[in-house]
Amino acid sequence: MKRSILVVDDEMDMRQLLKRSLEPDLDCEVHTAASGEMGLQMLSKQPFDLVLADIRMQTMDGLELLELIKRANPDQTVVMITGYGGIEMAVEAMKNGAYDFITKPFDHEALLMRLEKALERSRLIRENLRLQKVCSDDNDLFHGMVGKSDEMQRVFQTIEMVSKTDLTVLITGESGTGKDLTARAIHALSPRKDGPFVAVNCPTLPEHILESELFGYKKGAFTHAFHNRDGLFQEAHNGTIFLDEIGDITPTIQTKLLRVLQEKEIKPLGDTKSIQVNTRIIASTNQNLEEKMNTGDFREDFFYRLNVLPIAMPALRNRKKDILLIASYLLKKHTAKLKQPDKRLSAELLELFTRRDWTGNIREMENTIVQGILFSSAEEISPRDVGMKKNHSDDCLVEHAFQELPYKKAKEETLNLFNQNYIGHLLTETQGNVTQGARRCGLERQALQQIMRRYGIKADSFRNK
Repeated sequence: MKRSILVVDDEMDMRQLLKRSLEPDLDCEVHTAASGEMGLQMLSKQPFDLVLADIRMQTMDGLELLELIKRANPDQTVVMITGYGGIEMAVEAMKNGAYDFITKPFDHEALLMRLEKALERSRLIRENLRLQKVCSDDNDLFHGMVGKSDEMQRVFQTIEMVSKTDLTVLITGESGTGKDLTARAIHALSPRKDGPFVAVNCPTLPEHILESELFGYKKGAFTHAFHNRDGLFQEAHNGTIFLDEIGDITPTIQTKLLRVLQEKEIKPLGDTKSIQVNTRIIASTNQNLEEKMNTGDFREDFFYRLNVLPIAMPALRNRKKDILLIASYLLKKHTAKLKQPDKRLSAELLELFTRRDWTGNIREMENTIVQGILFSSAEEISPRDVGMKKNHSDDCLVEHAFQELPYKKAKEETLNLFNQNYIGHLLTETQGNVTQGARRCGLERQALQQIMRRYGIKADSFRNK
């Protein structure tokens, strides 16, 4: 379906101009209404992706229209159109829920960019609602993981493939990308699924403790070894052991694990005999092991024994297509876990989510959403609830869209906007009196007239208002 825009303006020329210019350039359907009342009637009969409304109208002004629209549908995206003297009203409209405001006369290219951003907001809202329905069905989960992107579909296919074997798997990727869930999925899909799954967080244990935990020990092997103890490899017999962040273990432990990989046997501390173990090894790391091999911090023979079946987990910034899906899933998961009422993520927050790099990946997003669930007092979680800045109002005031233009063009557009707004406000205050305007701004009358001619500003437009 084509995107749809409703233009509400009591000036017929403006309605026709916007319809003619927006439909081909935005590939959308533009419907028009000559008054706020007519606009409300049309909104009650069909949905629109965007409402573009003039602030100054005869019967119902834009601010009243905005209030009624937001009361009926808080998620409706509304962009206000204002003249030179309406900046203060436009800022008030932003505070009352308008997504953006655009000043007349407007540059066509800048207008298209701003409206594309507004339409993107509407798309995000629709997509979020769709994904909330998707996430209500656990069949759409892949063993606790969600992802429709090509990157994650390849990961899921690899997991299904390697789970059928009994070979060692090395999972690589940044912190928070889901390496632990991947290891658990491999175990759950493997013939060993009925056996134990033992996870070991390698960096949290000093070398001597990690060694005794992994391989066990005999009574008297060291001080306070008052009895025999089985190691984690024995506990994981006929199952899987997951060595998380294996890049942090010392060369000594690497050597002993190499023996386990080669011989499938361990030797508890203080014992003279080796014990056979039937344990599959899955390891993970967020480090570059090849670089560690070059510096001598990681054994080359151990690396190649580990890296039989590699799985590389993509960073969240490289799978932006999944951000809304993951956010919807985490929101549902944690509202239930924290026994909180159902909440939703605001469109502004979703927009910030899609722009964010997420250096901490899914774990960072999870923490952010938990914070929002607990700190939001309303049904909707806003950027403020999670400590993220809603900076769109600043963007529109400084014409953030111009940053997408070449430098020379951006400079021209910025200067044009400044002069249109500044001189337009000046002439509105003086009812089009150029002499008084020049006196107020500290310019000579001829200098002000020269600027007005350069930017196409006519004093007659401001008289008798």
